[in-house]
Amino acid sequence: MTHSDFQIDPQAFWQELEPAGTFERAPRGGHKGFFPAELPDGRQLGLPIRVLSGGERALASLIVNQASFAVSDALAKALAEKASAFRPDVVVGLPTLGLTLASQVARALGHSRYVPLSTSRKFWYEEERSVPLRSVTSPDQQKRLYVDPRMLPLIEGRRVLLVDDVISTGSSILAGLKLLKLCDIEPVAVGAAMLQTNRWREALSAGSEGVCERVVGVFQTPALTPTPEGGWLPEI
Repeated sequence: MTHSDFQIDPQAFWQELEPAGTFERAPRGGHKGFFPAELPDGRQLGLPIRVLSGGERALASLIVNQASFAVSDALAKALAEKASAFRPDVVVGLPTLGLTLASQVARALGHSRYVPLSTSRKFWYEEERSVPLRSVTSPDQQKRLYVDPRMLPLIEGRRVLLVDDVISTGSSILAGLKLLKLCDIEPVAVGAAMLQTNRWREALSAGSEGVCERVVGVFQTPALTPTPEGGWLPEI
């Protein structure tokens, strides 16, 4: 099916999974309006294309807490299946959007709870167990990432899976890794619904040795470049 045959209204993104092969991977003239990401079982999810400043590149976007329950459940199940190879005992979620996915992944793994990290400091939190956090989608907002000290017994000495919704530049994951390191915890794996391009690899390799080999994602999306016909195709 071509993009001209199928349109997604802005409020309808992330609401339906389409059967395998519904959309062309490289349509003539490029992808228009949305990019079809492919889950491990072949089903496709239309993601809005966000044009970056300058207009010469674009990225596919995922906001998991706006997804239908059917879609978010499918993403969580697929991520749990991939992460299960690392035998995690507990799932730790990164705020903000990673918390939605982490909770569902923990349930899909058969866990009774998960551990959320936070950017909202409660009065009993310990400043020495916090790190700066900056998100690629909110670059001007400088926050701090905290762990509730009451949650430490749940993750100390356990096999931890660190979960975010999207890994893009790697900055959020690095903050999570640094915070857990302050607690003497090294996650057995890092998981996300979407691995956005490969930019994160360099940052994670520099910030945490060997972590790239422990990153799992449901699907990966490329950087996109414009076509003469007004569409977008994966960057070569």
